[in-house]
Amino acid sequence: MNRRDFLRATAAVAAVAPFARAQSTSPAPAAKTPVALKKRGMKKGFMLGTLGGPTAQKLTLLEKFQLLRAAGFDGVEVGSGMNQAEVLAARDQTGLAIPSVVISTHWLKPLSDPNPAAREVGLEGLKQGLRDAKAYGASSVLLVPAVVKKDVPYADAYARSVAEITKALPLAESLGVVIAIENVWNQFLLSPLEAAAYVDAFKSPWVRWHFDAGNIVNTGWPEHWIHTLGARIVKVHIKEFSRKVRDEKGPYAGFRVDLFEGDCDWPKVLTALDDIGYSGWLIAEQYRPPSFTDDAAWLVHLAQKMDAVIGS
Repeated sequence: MNRRDFLRATAAVAAVAPFARAQSTSPAPAAKTPVALKKRGMKKGFMLGTLGGPTAQKLTLLEKFQLLRAAGFDGVEVGSGMNQAEVLAARDQTGLAIPSVVISTHWLKPLSDPNPAAREVGLEGLKQGLRDAKAYGASSVLLVPAVVKKDVPYADAYARSVAEITKALPLAESLGVVIAIENVWNQFLLSPLEAAAYVDAFKSPWVRWHFDAGNIVNTGWPEHWIHTLGARIVKVHIKEFSRKVRDEKGPYAGFRVDLFEGDCDWPKVLTALDDIGYSGWLIAEQYRPPSFTDDAAWLVHLAQKMDAVIGS
């Protein structure tokens, strides 16, 4: 996308909105799409790392932020270790909030790694994310706390991750930024009861939970986790998952469906969030159907779907 095309795209976002839904090759079933939307004060966020469309790589950070703002998003979740000045300039010029920062080191250098040097890199990555969050005005960082593998026993992953996160707590407290643990497919913290106990073990308000609804559907039901985790939840990721597609094409294929086309029961999920008094950010980390080749159209479509989720 050259500069002229980009300017044309952002100017045309409002005109695209009525037609964005038509690009989906699999329309959402009417029975699953809310008819009367409920009014909630939740804000729509977007995980920047998922903006991987065919033209997005050619855009500057500011241009990406402008597309998100034009599409109707309130905020954007960024990664740690980015150029702070560039992020702040894009934030300030667009008015997008930055509610959360994703730790960039937690997969390659997890806090559960048997190598102390690798854990040190992971810890420094967590600390950098905390500093980035403070600079951007984000209230939390998203952390995958451990990765269990054949050569990383569960008990060792638990002990190592607790020890390393504890080292970062003084910085988190001094900066006023929460370390939010996310549930992912890392073979760790596999039940909501254990997840709650893990957070509580720190005995600190600076360790809480970043809940991902879609990641739960493979083995459970998001609303159950929400009721168990309760006030520990500080941020929420929104994405869809289909057990039917999983069974037909493999586990990760289950994510390759649009919102309302899988097995996340969004009315129950949102009611559960209401029950625990959650009214914060819902951040989209959603699969992009291949029919959406235009970034602006995709973001408008996703923003509309997020409105439907919030109104479920």
